[in-house]
Amino acid sequence: MQKNIICVACPMGCGITVELSDSGEILSVTGNTCKRGDAYARTECTNPVRSLATTVRVTGGVHNVVPCKSAGALPKGKIMDCMAVINAVDIQAPVALGDVLIPDILGTGIDIVATNHCPAK
Repeated sequence: MQKNIICVACPMGCGITVELSDSGEILSVTGNTCKRGDAYARTECTNPVRSLATTVRVTGGVHNVVPCKSAGALPKGKIMDCMAVINAVDIQAPVALGDVLIPDILGTGIDIVATNHCPAK
């Protein structure tokens, strides 16, 4: 089986072809022009991950929400579950840039951190 992907590891945007066995084992990776492309393609086919950027509700702040992001890449299959957790959270102001809003979301070892500040009213 073949899987064609566009690499996002660098600005080149190489078209990469990954040859997979019937059991999902990677047989070959072609089309990448750098080592990062090979690593990206292998990860994308075996355990895809994504960074998450969104907002969290804030109570008692000058703003209703504060922007936040995952401190690392989350498993792609858990993104919607992570969003359900984030949407259920309501943080009390003040919030400072870099504050951990949700530690170890869904046991992934990745924190959700504030990417801006929100002073109290």
